[in-house]
Amino acid sequence: MLSIKNMTSKSRWIPCLIVALTAVFRLIFLAIKPPHFDEGVNGWFIDQMAHTGYYHYDPANYHGPLHFYILFVFQLLFGRNLWAIRLPIVIISTLTVYLVTLFDRFLDRRTCWIAAIAMAVSPGFEFYGRYAIHESEFVLFLMLFVWGAAGVRKFGTVQYLWAAAMGITGMVLTKETYIIHFVAFALAVPSLLILEKFSPSSGVVSPAKDTYSLRQLCIVGAVSYGLIIFFYSGNFLDFSGLHGMISTFSEWVKTGKKGNGHEKTEYDFVLATLPHTVIGKTTLLGKKSLTLNYYWFALMARYEWPVLLAIVFSPLYAWRKNNRFIRYLAIYGWGALAAYTLVNYKTPWCIITIAWPFFFVFGDCMKDLLDKINKPFVVSLITILLTSLLAWSVRLNFFHYVDEDEPYVYVQTFNDVNKLTVPLFKLVAEDPANYNLKGSILLSSYHPLPWLLGDFTNLGWYDEDDSKPDDMDADFLVVDDSRVEDVEKTLKQDYFTEEFHLRASMDPAKLYLNAKKFSGIFPNRKADFTPQKPAQPGAGKAP
Repeated sequence: MLSIKNMTSKSRWIPCLIVALTAVFRLIFLAIKPPHFDEGVNGWFIDQMAHTGYYHYDPANYHGPLHFYILFVFQLLFGRNLWAIRLPIVIISTLTVYLVTLFDRFLDRRTCWIAAIAMAVSPGFEFYGRYAIHESEFVLFLMLFVWGAAGVRKFGTVQYLWAAAMGITGMVLTKETYIIHFVAFALAVPSLLILEKFSPSSGVVSPAKDTYSLRQLCIVGAVSYGLIIFFYSGNFLDFSGLHGMISTFSEWVKTGKKGNGHEKTEYDFVLATLPHTVIGKTTLLGKKSLTLNYYWFALMARYEWPVLLAIVFSPLYAWRKNNRFIRYLAIYGWGALAAYTLVNYKTPWCIITIAWPFFFVFGDCMKDLLDKINKPFVVSLITILLTSLLAWSVRLNFFHYVDEDEPYVYVQTFNDVNKLTVPLFKLVAEDPANYNLKGSILLSSYHPLPWLLGDFTNLGWYDEDDSKPDDMDADFLVVDDSRVEDVEKTLKQDYFTEEFHLRASMDPAKLYLNAKKFSGIFPNRKADFTPQKPAQPGAGKAP
């Protein structure tokens, strides 16, 4: 009786501790790193929504509309700041870890607890769980669909039907890569059945009889369909987005094939060199390399050790393991990994959409070891592994968050942006009229600056080499190094200057702060740039 009581008590407080741990590490110092390029673009989109009243879905943008509506609401409630647009992703990422613990309806409770802790301290799940981008939402909806589908099969109740439907709806509304996962989910079913012809699962029960009515099924379907129509049509103000739901796939296939600068060919491993063939005939025009890209494995080896261990051992584990649900997750996970490997377009945040099923495999492996091997040894092993992972996560998220040597740090804005924003917002704090300061941005690419400086009313953006303001002097300027010489020839006022590097993919630039306007921010500092005065007539001539 006491052991049952203790287990009941543990089942309540252990998930609470895991969720609390997740929330703390997602929330603390949330605005410590500057806004990412994509965060700036997303912020710019929600600024446009404030003017138009809806999000215009662009099929070439490869992202569904839901994310922008969520960010719009939080920015409306909490203001235009990093904390406000990152907070919903923190909440979603934390809910995802909590959802892992709810899989105890289908898996051993210890499996879910270990998987949840591993996901909570994962460098990738924490790093991208503190970013205002789509990936954390997408993972939540993937897991919600699987949780709901498993519940429908086991219990046949309407609440699981709602969960599965909202998972599908959320995926469709979040990111077009849902098609990859739909295919992987579908192909995992016959693959599992084939596997079980040779190695049957044990303890398999027949699907439960559905307890929901046809009317309830129709309501669930209508709500899902209505949500998709509502968001893709720009809350019924822009029905062109509905056509974009279909046309986006042709754009997406082109981008996935080309890579658009995100190919990661440095991770290609040459398997063989084959001759080119045309209609089955060998030609003498050259040879083509058959390669295997190991980019995702490289990321896992650096950051996601539990996932890598689960992937390496999952083929053998799935063969020997007789739990049908774990087998299905492993097969689906391998299918998704294969698809993302074949797609040339690779960005590191996609790792969390690949990794999540393998946390369950890892948790189940560790649970089996607890049952079969010396328990203190296994507990020590799990503790050392996850503590090391937490230390690596802390290092990445709070110390090296703009370090380009870290593969997860990708298209990240450098801390140099603070050289501009900190003085500007100090002036605004002194006098809100300073939102009218004149600024000129002469950069080839400038996100996230348009969102960061979105409240300033007198800015000029000049991204072409031959574009420039009529009057170059301003309260502040940011200028590409290649244009500095031409700009300085036309300046007539004194400026404080700083080296300015927005992000690694861009050339360095130079920041100019008007010495007169910013003298109060930098007391006792002399101007770094003073315009050359034209020579006086007759100067230098002998009397």
